[in-house]
This record gives sequence, structure tokens and C-alpha cells, in this order.
Amino acid sequence: MATPDPAPEAAPPERFLRRFGRLSALYFNGEEKWQARRLATGVLLLTLLQIAIQVRFNIWNRDFFNALELRDRSAFFGQMGLFLVLTVASMVTAVFQLYVRQLLQLHWRRWLVFRLQRRWLTDGRHYQMNFLEGAADNPDQRISENTRWATAMAVDMAVGLVTSVLMLVSFVGILWTLSGPLHVAFGATEFDIPGYMVWAALLYAFIGSFLTWRIGRPMVEANIRRNEAESDHRFALVRLRESSEGIALIRGEADEERGLQHAFDHVIRVMKELMRSERNLMWLTSAYGMLLTVFPILVASPRYFAGAITLGVLMQIASAFGQVTTSLNWFVDNFPRIADWRSHVERVVELEDTLEAEELVEAESHIAIHEGPTEDGREVLAFRDLQIAQSDGAILIGDATAEIAAGEKVLIVGESGTGKSTLFRAIAGLWPWGRGEIRIPPRAQMMFMPQRPYLPLGTLSAALAYPAPPKRFPHAAQEDALRRCGLEHLIPRLEEEDRWDRILSLGEQQRLAFARLLLHRPRWVFMDEATAALDEANQDAMMRLFREELAESALVSIGHRPGLDAYHDRTLSLVRGAEGAKLTARRRRAAPPAGRAAGPVVAVGQGALRRLLRGARG
Repeated sequence: MATPDPAPEAAPPERFLRRFGRLSALYFNGEEKWQARRLATGVLLLTLLQIAIQVRFNIWNRDFFNALELRDRSAFFGQMGLFLVLTVASMVTAVFQLYVRQLLQLHWRRWLVFRLQRRWLTDGRHYQMNFLEGAADNPDQRISENTRWATAMAVDMAVGLVTSVLMLVSFVGILWTLSGPLHVAFGATEFDIPGYMVWAALLYAFIGSFLTWRIGRPMVEANIRRNEAESDHRFALVRLRESSEGIALIRGEADEERGLQHAFDHVIRVMKELMRSERNLMWLTSAYGMLLTVFPILVASPRYFAGAITLGVLMQIASAFGQVTTSLNWFVDNFPRIADWRSHVERVVELEDTLEAEELVEAESHIAIHEGPTEDGREVLAFRDLQIAQSDGAILIGDATAEIAAGEKVLIVGESGTGKSTLFRAIAGLWPWGRGEIRIPPRAQMMFMPQRPYLPLGTLSAALAYPAPPKRFPHAAQEDALRRCGLEHLIPRLEEEDRWDRILSLGEQQRLAFARLLLHRPRWVFMDEATAALDEANQDAMMRLFREELAESALVSIGHRPGLDAYHDRTLSLVRGAEGAKLTARRRRAAPPAGRAAGPVVAVGQGALRRLLRGARG
């Protein structure tokens, strides 16, 4: 069994903090900065109120135990009443602080998701990432899952850290005052340690933090590997679901199961590594927490037994010591969460870096795309000394120089692998690798038709009108387009929501793409094997649309099906060569076949097709 490639090592802490700081600054200084700052200020003010209540609780702790020690019934019940007031105030503050904190998390995540989605979808970067070496894997999961934890945990830990710092500032003075000096004698040497409980708290927290860092270091990279393994397993499951028909037809379930088991075995291996690190850390944190309950009382007990402090002051010292050490132990308590959060942030930042790298690829590309008419005002598609390379630099098309005028119908043919589809991607601006120039018409006037049309989720009407909203086209126009393409049986289902890419056959999907053309009526149409799933009669019916309905539209198509050249003015051929394929004019337009039936043709069975052909020959 092959071992998966190891995950990249985590960035050094200082570099990681710089990258996360840059990502945070984009939100708090961006277009939503005022909302972000208001929410952050609200969280801070409510946190300060919580700390003030905790300080008052510390004073209550002293007064309550003193009342017990003095057996003062009225003072005791007075302190119980004060306890109820402080408890209600603490509850209300905690609830509102939670609400405002969650709002900040939600809005930050929304901004980050929208930012990544927008950059991912701009200029076909989502497609180009498939060809970039070292590009961030599973960008969909990084956007949907990792952004959630990167922002939510960042807010939680920032609030926790600020709370710890403020609590430390608030209680260290109390602890210093209450603990007083500790008299130490070594033989003839005697001295006092002022505020010795503070020094004890610092020493206790330092030892715990240092041991936590040493024991828990492997958890950072283990969490990164776990996130990657989980993402790979989810991707394999999604891929299985999307390809279920092909897998079922070829009976590939056993092989898929082996692949899924292998993917999840990787998850298990990484999880066991993470569990070992967490188990080692748990030994420390458990012992550390248990000692914290008795350590401050043990250290402060000499002054209590000497009569220098009361029981109430002793309990107040223990409470203040706990608050100080808890503040100092924020790193100890949160190290596992820090490691987990860092792995999520790393994956989000890696996606940001990949998108920035793609911008550099586009900026450094030698293919210059010029949109709009030529200098003499003509609307054309033109290639000038165009060379198209693969993403690794290998030449795919070595020389392409041609011009296609508006309204012209041109067929591009060539052997498989000569770069026909890649040429279309370069025209669409999706393929930046190469050099030379492409003059294109305005993009708003162009429509591309791949072999498998894209049908979005939603109603059939939305799939038909895509990428425009369905309300842009009258219902009658949608019905006429379906009827013209032999899909009248789908008219009653225009408002149904379903997975149309699964319900419709590939032939029906291709005819739906032609119906889409009739609605949009683009001036330029680019077809890549867009009739490959149609029988000859339906292909003829769809191609006649370019004579009868779309005569003014230019057509540039790729195809090998017999009879296609009859619907084009001329043919260009990509001929394979030692230095890449070359685009050449192969021949003039062939005469259209005689006796073609006029009008729409719907999907027919073989018997009906034979009768139709016999009628045409007759």
C-alpha cells in the first residue's frame, strides 16, 4: 500500500502569526471594518464587566468565609443575598458576551468565505488550480470547513487571552497585597520575600507552560496532517457519490471500497499519532490541575497558622492565586486548541497564497488577450503567432495564426491530444500558459458549449436560463425554446427543482444547451463536441438552428461527427508536429447533404429513425 505524501511542515510561529495578522487586518480594515470593530468593542466591554464581577466575587469570598469563622448569622445571610445579585449579573453578562462574540465569529466567517469564493471563482481560477503544481488541495472544504474553525476559534482564543491578561492585572495586585512578605532564614542569613504568593504563582505557571510546550509540540503538525487526511477522505466520498452511475455500471464498488478504506486508514494513522500527543499532554494537565487546588493553601498556610491572616483571607488568597495562575496558564489550558486552530488557519492561508500565486501566473503569462473590435472596427476572433503550452511548459500548440470573422461558421478538427479543447480554454481566458496574442469579441457576446453542459442546482427553468436568472426570459420564450429543440415533454416541469444533471440523459442535456442558446442568442458560439451524444437526425436538427434561428451568430466548433462540416463555411485543422500542433486551413466548406428534413427533430427510436431516413431518401 502506498504511503501518502507527508503534509507540509507547519510554518514557524512568527511567520504564522504574521500571515494570520495579515488575514485579520483585511477584515478589520476592509469594507466591513466598522461593523467588525463595533462587535469587537462590544465583546471587549462585556469582558471587562465580567472581570469586574469576578473581582467583586473575590472580595465576597473573603467576607463570606469571615462571616462563617465569626459565626455571624446576619453577615452570612447578607453575603448570600450579595451572592445572588452577583450571580445574576454574571449570568446576564455572560449571555450577552456569548451572543456578541458569536455575531463577530459569524460575520468574520461570512466575510472570509465570500472573499475566498469570489477570488476562487474569478477568471476561472477554480479551473486553473487543477493544473498548478503545489496548489492548495480541496479548496471547497477549506472554504466551507476550515474558515469556520479558523474564525470561530480565533475569536474564542482572543477573548480568552484578553480575559486572562486583564484578570492577571486585576488579581496580581490583590494577591500581592494579601500574601504579604515571607520570612526566610538560612542559617545566619535571613530575608523577606515580598508578595511571595505572586512569585509562587509565576513559578508554578512557568513550569507548567514550559512542560506543555515541550510535550505538546508534535500536536501542531499532527493536526495539520489530520485535517488533510479528513479532507481527502471526504473528497473521496463526494467523488464516489458524484460518479455513482459509472461505478455501478462497471461494478467498481470493490475497488472503490479499497480506496475508501485506504483513505480512512490514513485518517486513523494520523488520529492515533494525535491521540498519543494528547495522551502525553493529559498526564501533565491532569496533575497540574489537581495540584492547583491545594498548592496555594499549602504555600499560604504558614501565615495562617502564625495567626497573621484569617480563614477568609486565606480563602481569598487561594481564590486570587487560582485566578492569577489560570491567567498565566492560558497557554497550558489552550495548547490543544491552539494546535487545532493553527492547522485550520494554515489551510485557509495556503488557499489565499495559492490564489495569489495564480494571479502571478496570469500576470506573467505571455498570452495577451485583447477584447473588442480590431483597429479598423471589425469584430473578429484572431490568433497571432499563438503558442499554447501545458502548465509544466511542454508545447501543446506550436503555431496558430488565423482569423474568424463575425457570422462565420468554422469547424476545427485534429487528432486527439493536439490541443483543440485547450485552444478553447485559452480563448475563454482559462488557460494562461503560452505566448502570442488572441483577439476576442466582447465576452458578453460569447457562449461556450462543452460536451457535458453544466446544469446548476435548482429548477429546470434556472438550468435553461443559466447563467442569467430565469425571470429574465418570459415563460412562453422558454417553452418555445424547449419545443424547438424537441424537449416539449419537459415544459410541464420547468418550475420543478431537482438534480437535472442526473435526471436528463446526456443527449437531452445537450439539446437543453441548444435551447439555452435560443434564449441568449449570443453573437459568438463555441462548441466542443456539443453534439457527441446526439444521433444524426437530432444533430442535424440542432445544427440547422445556426441557419434558421442563429444565422447571424458566428460558430466555432470542435467535432468529429460525420456531417458536421456541412454546417460550417470552412475547416481548420490542428496537425501534430515535433514542436507542437500547427493550425492550418484544411479545405473549403463541403456541400450540404441533400434532402435533409426541415424543422425540429426530436429524439426517436431506431425504427422511427430508419423510417425517417427512408422518407428522406425517397
